[in-house]
Amino acid sequence: MKLPGYYSSGEFARMAQVSVRTIRFYDKQNILNPSYVTPAGARFYTDSDFVKLQQILLLKYLGFSLDEIRTMTIDNTDYHFLLTSLSTQKKLIVDKLEQMQLVNDAIDNTIAELQSNQEIDWRQMLHLIHLTSMEKSLKSQYENANNISARIRLHRDYSTNTLGWFPWIYQKAIVPVLSNHESSDKKVRILELGCGDGSLWTTNQASLPANVKITLSDISEGMIRDARRNIGKDPRFAYATFDCHHIPYKDDSYDLVIANHLLFYCDDISQVCNEVKRILKPGGMFLCSTYSDKHMREITELVQEFDQRIVLAAENLYERFGLGNGFEILRKHFDNITIERYEDGILLNTAEPLIEYILSCHGNQNQYLLDRYQDFRQFVEKKVKKEFQITKDAGYFLCTCDSCR
Repeated sequence: MKLPGYYSSGEFARMAQVSVRTIRFYDKQNILNPSYVTPAGARFYTDSDFVKLQQILLLKYLGFSLDEIRTMTIDNTDYHFLLTSLSTQKKLIVDKLEQMQLVNDAIDNTIAELQSNQEIDWRQMLHLIHLTSMEKSLKSQYENANNISARIRLHRDYSTNTLGWFPWIYQKAIVPVLSNHESSDKKVRILELGCGDGSLWTTNQASLPANVKITLSDISEGMIRDARRNIGKDPRFAYATFDCHHIPYKDDSYDLVIANHLLFYCDDISQVCNEVKRILKPGGMFLCSTYSDKHMREITELVQEFDQRIVLAAENLYERFGLGNGFEILRKHFDNITIERYEDGILLNTAEPLIEYILSCHGNQNQYLLDRYQDFRQFVEKKVKKEFQITKDAGYFLCTCDSCR
């Protein structure tokens, strides 16, 4: 019997110009479920289902995976999921265009070399192979960058300390270093390890003096691309991609090295400290920030109240390098160590930024939340309805390297 306002699977597939098999596949993958299923198992769809199917087909055309599409079409009211995902894809497309131009140039050079010398330049061929393999890593790099941005946004937009983490770091620790070199003709050389998208510098770029040379480094090429684009054309900045366990610079090269929430990710913290000590000039300084076991604990308590199986991080990073044990780790490598704590908290009464933060974490949360997203959203909305307060306990160690050589 024909239901008013409903379409059978066949009618629905013909409207979208796809096969019934495709419709059934999306249903099986829990991406697009029918609005009504009869006791006999017949499936029927509505106009709103058709709108969602159009979204799915568009996102698939743009190159998103089914898992990504499932996340992006959870709830149309959560526009920030779609906005963030489309932003990622836009960056990826721009990089693909740049990459394909490089591939095109490399092919032209290879053809010209063959026509001229009738010999293969194997170095040029290896360069071509490298260029064509770059695409595989681009998406994961940008996804990581967007996850970091989601976490930064929660702190930036809802922290009770109006100064902000990056301006605080700059004013409290970086400005004194710059002031000590005001009378010098030499440039102040600064290296940031694990720079991410360059937020420390875009926040404070207008305040930077002319006599500074800042090298931003990260292990991720995607992060470096974001940092370069965010900062723009500024001759005070240089960029490099490397693993901070092996810093490719000479001894006594830098006045200040910064590791902002980085050391707890390193496999060998002692090795990184030795490398930093090696490249610091005598009297140079090492700034490394971290947090304690109290930091953001209310978020962990919230998700585990919803589902005890959820773990937002595979390990407690503060146990590797935190405010509680950082001094003992650093004193094996550096002379004078001071600690500064950032007085702050998070206060919010809206669910979206908190959910975005939770889904950006490195744990198993998506495994348990995406299929129950509406329930989780309602749970978070109830928790933050009046006011939700989150503890922050972060700070930095500042190490002076009097004996660095």
